[in-house]
Amino acid sequence: MVQKEYEKIVMESFIQKCTSLEDTKNLAYKFVSLVKEQGCFINLFGEIGAGKTAFVKFAAEALGIKEKVTSPSFVILNEYHSASIPVYHFDLYRLEHTGISTITEELREYSEGKKITFVEWAEFSQGELPFERIEINVTYDDDDSRVYEFKSVGEKNKKVIEGLKN
Repeated sequence: MVQKEYEKIVMESFIQKCTSLEDTKNLAYKFVSLVKEQGCFINLFGEIGAGKTAFVKFAAEALGIKEKVTSPSFVILNEYHSASIPVYHFDLYRLEHTGISTITEELREYSEGKKITFVEWAEFSQGELPFERIEINVTYDDDDSRVYEFKSVGEKNKKVIEGLKN
């Protein structure tokens, strides 16, 4: 299936405005409480500095990760194994078309099983994204706050979005 077909299968969405880092932390903690048992594949979209890595750091904190969580901009992938569930953090920003094609199978592998995988700059994946996923788009609002829009793609994560709404 190509990316355009995935877009037709957005099951649920949720939007949360965060006016402070504390709001972002609370949102990340709530999100983690909904995915930590079964795992999840998460694609993050947004401009530089929008809050993608901050969200991942708070999610890692909520999971109890002991390692320092940093942006994998130069190494492409950071792995964290100190929580009850493994966490993988990709950054596709520096990969070109050929670079993306070399990790396509890896991305699919990281979408299977009980693990949490974050992919920043997922828009550079050229449509090679696992079907069952959560998409988080982070944007700036006029008052310097951040808006986090969550979308469930596929049936599996529909309950996560419903949980965020409650």
